[in-house]
Amino acid sequence: MTSTPAKRQLDLLAGYRLSGEASVEAGTRSFVTPADVKGAAFFDVDNTIMRGSSLFHMAMGLMRHRYFRMHDMAGFAVKQLKFVMSGSEDLEDMQSAITAGLSFVAGKPVAELVALGEQIFDESMVDTLIPGSLALAQAHLDAGDEVWLITATPIELAALIASRLGLTGALGTVAEVHEGIYTGRLVGPPLHGIAKAEAVRALAAHEGIDLRVCAAYSDSVNDIPMLSTVGRPVAVNPDSALRAHARAHGWPIHDFRRREHIKRYALPAAAAVTGAAVGYAVGRAARLTKR
Repeated sequence: MTSTPAKRQLDLLAGYRLSGEASVEAGTRSFVTPADVKGAAFFDVDNTIMRGSSLFHMAMGLMRHRYFRMHDMAGFAVKQLKFVMSGSEDLEDMQSAITAGLSFVAGKPVAELVALGEQIFDESMVDTLIPGSLALAQAHLDAGDEVWLITATPIELAALIASRLGLTGALGTVAEVHEGIYTGRLVGPPLHGIAKAEAVRALAAHEGIDLRVCAAYSDSVNDIPMLSTVGRPVAVNPDSALRAHARAHGWPIHDFRRREHIKRYALPAAAAVTGAAVGYAVGRAARLTKR
C-alpha cells in the first residue's frame, strides 16, 4: 500500500518519540539530585558548550589512537568544515557521520570506547570548551538547578562530557548494544530537532520537572522545538536563523565566539566554574585573547 504524506509524518513523529524515549532510558546521571532542586537547564553541546562537532573531535582522537585511518576521516573533515563555517547542523550530514562512525565501532566493546573517550577528552577536547557557556551552566548549578546536556552526539560521549564538567547528566543519540558490544545500528533516529524536544519532555516527565521554570540553550535553528519546550529559551552562538527567531521572540542571545566576549567572560568563568578540565579551558581562552 502506498504511504501517504500524513502516514509518513506520523511515522516520523513516532521515530522522534522513540529516539527521545530511548535517550532518556539510556541517559546517564552524574550525581544524585539534591532534594531542594529548583529547576533544570538543558544545553546543546556542539557550538554551544564546545567549538565544532564533538563527534568529529572524538573521531579525530580515535584516529590518533589508530581506531581510524586518515582516509576514513575525509568525510568527517568535510562535514566538520561545513559545520564550523555555517554554524548550522545538517541532519543528513549528521546522520551519515553517525552511521559512518557506527560502521567503525560495530563489534567493538562499549567499555573500550568509553575508556578511550576519557583519554581523548583530556588530551584534546578540553581545549574546545567555551568558557562563557560553562559559566552559564555553573550559574544554574549554583542556583540549585539540574544541568543536562541534550545532544545528537552519541550518549556515551555526551555522558562523558557531562561527567567531566560536573553536570547532572546527559541525553544523546543511542546506539544499539548487545551484551556490551555495538551492533552498528541506532535505536531510533539521531537525537536531533524534534527528537530533542521529545527527549526533554520525556526527561521532565520521568524526573518530575516543571518545564515552565526551566531554561534551554542552543546555537542552532534546528533546536527551536527544544528551546520552545521551556519557559526560558536562550540562543548561544546562534546561527543567523536562530538569531532572527530569538530577536523576534525576545529570547536572550549570548555570543561567545568573538574575542571581546571571550575576554569578558573568561575571568568570571574561571572564578565560577569548578573542575580542572574547565579551569584549563578558561585559562587557554584567556591566553588566546592576549595574542
